[in-house]
Amino acid sequence: MTPPFRLLAPASRPDARVEREATEFELPDGRRIALLRVRNPRARRLRLSVDERGARLTLPPRTSDRVAAQFLDEHRDWLGEQVARFTIDALPDLQPGASTWLPLAGERVPVEWQAARFTHLAQAGGEGAPLLRFGVSGRAGPEALRRALRDFYEARARADVGRWLPRYLAGLPRAPRRIRYKVMSSQWGSLAPDGSMALDLGLVLARPTAFEYVLVHELCHLIHADHSRAYWAEVEARSPRWRAERDYFNAEGRRLKAMMRALLGA
Repeated sequence: MTPPFRLLAPASRPDARVEREATEFELPDGRRIALLRVRNPRARRLRLSVDERGARLTLPPRTSDRVAAQFLDEHRDWLGEQVARFTIDALPDLQPGASTWLPLAGERVPVEWQAARFTHLAQAGGEGAPLLRFGVSGRAGPEALRRALRDFYEARARADVGRWLPRYLAGLPRAPRRIRYKVMSSQWGSLAPDGSMALDLGLVLARPTAFEYVLVHELCHLIHADHSRAYWAEVEARSPRWRAERDYFNAEGRRLKAMMRALLGA
């Protein structure tokens, strides 16, 4: 959670523009990370944040480099802790013959590579011994590989939701109007007023019980649009272990989102 910062700045000129600069910063353990400095005319205070896209320092327009450097130094330990939450251990390179596994449903699933007429990814093997088979055409580049991976993950997400959804429809006022899958920055799911649902594609990397909980969470908003006690009672009735799944996302969610973005180049 971003700490409360109180270094206020005077109001900025209305015609000022946002300025971005990519820099580096050294963490307490000696690692150097990329840091995006954003001088924003609307900013009223210095703000340091970290998400799956990296570290970001937002500065009011008149903040000096000396003050910014002092601010970073004061929050060096906090920044190191937050970056560690997004660190991806041993993420495989998406290269034919190089990647030996890919993340799926909370597991590392082995990958086999083979020549094919068109580039695609499919699951092979049984449930007890899953295997991913990546077919690659002769002219396939990085973009084609990422597109095939995204297509596979989205197809898997649709299959999972298609398998779970019938369990809950009977107790709902209506079915979701449609369900879309996309890479989301902070949320895992959302429900629009018209009944359209959006789910984070990164859910296919999570353990299946956690993915199903997010589906239940959004479906219950068809009954109650808020997060009232009545809403949580509906969630409890359908997903008694929802607290454990919420804790799982608190512990693993940022890593999962960062992993999906890295794999897809998003």
